[in-house]
Amino acid sequence: MSILIMILLLSLLILVHEAGHFCAARAFGIRVDKFGFGLPIGPTLFKKKVGDVEVLVHAFLLGGYVSFPDDEKECDLPKDSPERFVNKPIWQRVVVVSAGVIANVVCAIALVMFVAIFSGKLPSGNYEVFAGDISAPKDASIWSSGLQKGDRILKANDCDINNVYSLVTIVKNSAKNNGMITQETVEDNYTKLKNLNPGLTKDEEIPKGLAIRLPKTLSQEVVTMDKYAAKGAKYFKPSGEKIDENLLELVKNIEGKSVYISDGKYSMLDIAKALSNGAHPINFVVERNGQVLNLNPIYPDEKGIIGIGLATKQTMIETKNPISIVRESCIYLWDNTYTMMYSLGQLFTGNIPLKDMHGVIAITKIGGDMIDKSGASSGILLAALISMNLAILNILPIPALDGGHLMFLTIEKIMGRPVDEKIIEIVSTVFFSLLIVLMIFVVFNDITLIVRK
Repeated sequence: MSILIMILLLSLLILVHEAGHFCAARAFGIRVDKFGFGLPIGPTLFKKKVGDVEVLVHAFLLGGYVSFPDDEKECDLPKDSPERFVNKPIWQRVVVVSAGVIANVVCAIALVMFVAIFSGKLPSGNYEVFAGDISAPKDASIWSSGLQKGDRILKANDCDINNVYSLVTIVKNSAKNNGMITQETVEDNYTKLKNLNPGLTKDEEIPKGLAIRLPKTLSQEVVTMDKYAAKGAKYFKPSGEKIDENLLELVKNIEGKSVYISDGKYSMLDIAKALSNGAHPINFVVERNGQVLNLNPIYPDEKGIIGIGLATKQTMIETKNPISIVRESCIYLWDNTYTMMYSLGQLFTGNIPLKDMHGVIAITKIGGDMIDKSGASSGILLAALISMNLAILNILPIPALDGGHLMFLTIEKIMGRPVDEKIIEIVSTVFFSLLIVLMIFVVFNDITLIVRK
C-alpha cells in the first residue's frame, strides 16, 4: 500500500506538470490535440477522446507530454491559424513552455504547506545525536575524554554534527594508521625530527645502525568535513594522500618508540611521513545539562571504532499559525532545493559518480519505506522535493526538455526569426534518444540498488 501511495504521488507530479502546459495553452487559445501520460514508447494502454483532446496512457510511464497541432505533420489547421503554437507571440510561447515548471513549483509549495497545516510541524533536516553506552576497552582514550552517556554531540573537529552520517564518517576516516598523510603534517613532523637530529639531511638514506631520536609529541592530522559533505550532498574526500606502501613496515617499527635504529633503508623524510600516519584525534564538543563542554581528544582504533553507541532525535519545527506555515514551508523547500542543486552540480562535475544516479523505481521504493516507517507525511514531503527536482531538471537548456524549447525561443528572439524546424527536429531527436538511454541506465541503477538491499 505504501508503494502504491508513492506511485500515485509521482503520477500526480507528472499530471501537474503537463496540466500546467495544457492550461496555459488553452488560456492563450492554442489548440491541444493530445494529453499523454507516459512516453509514446511501446503499447498504449488507454486512449479516449475528451472534447477535442485525445487522452492517452502509455505503457512507458516515465514522463508525459502535451501535443500541439504544430507537432503533427498532417494537421487540418491552416498554417496561419491563431490556434497554432508557433503563431503566438514569443512571450506567450515562453509562458506555455514554462508553465509545467511553474506548476511543479506551486505543487511542491502546496504539498509542503499541506503537511505543515495538518501535522503542525515540519522536519528541520537536522538530528540531535546523543552518546549511548560506552563499550570500548578500558585502556581506550574515550574513558579519559570525559564523554558520558546521554551527552549530546554538538561538534566533532569543528564540524557541526546534525546527523549520524557526518559523525561516523569523521570517526571512520580518523582510524589509527589509516595510511592518509598531508604535506603540512609531514613538514611539521620533519621540523621536529630535524631539531632532534640536526646532522642529517632530508632525503639522504640514514646509515645503518645509526640511532635516530624521535619526537615525544607529534603534529597529528585532524579529519573534518564541510557542510555539504556533512549533509551527504557530495562525497567526503579526506585531505592528503596515501602513504607509500614501502613505508608501512617503518610505521610499525617506530610506533611508540623514542629512538629508532636505522636499517639503512629510509631517509629523514620517510621517518617524518611514517610518524604522520599514526593517530588522528577527534575533538568533541558536547552539551550536558545545559552546559557546553570541550572534551579531551578521542583516538579511534585501527578499524575506526571509538566504542560508543549512538541515539538520534530529529529536530522538528512547529507550524502553528499561517505566518509560520508559509515561512517554514518556504524555508524547508529552499534549503532542500539548494542542497539538491548542489548535488546535481557535483554529479555534472564528476564528484558524484553516475552509478549513484537513481530514478523513479528507487524513489518509489525509498518513498514507500519512508511512508511505512514515518507515515504518509514523509512521502508527501518527498514528493514535494521530487516536484522541485522535476522543475529544475526540466528548465535546464537541454533540447527535448522545456529548457531546450526556451533556449530555441531565446535564439529566435535574438535572431528575429524562428530557428529552422529541421534543425530543431534533428537536435531534439538526438537529445531525446540520449534521454531514453539515460533513463534505461538509471533504471538499471535502481534495480541494482534494490537487489543489493
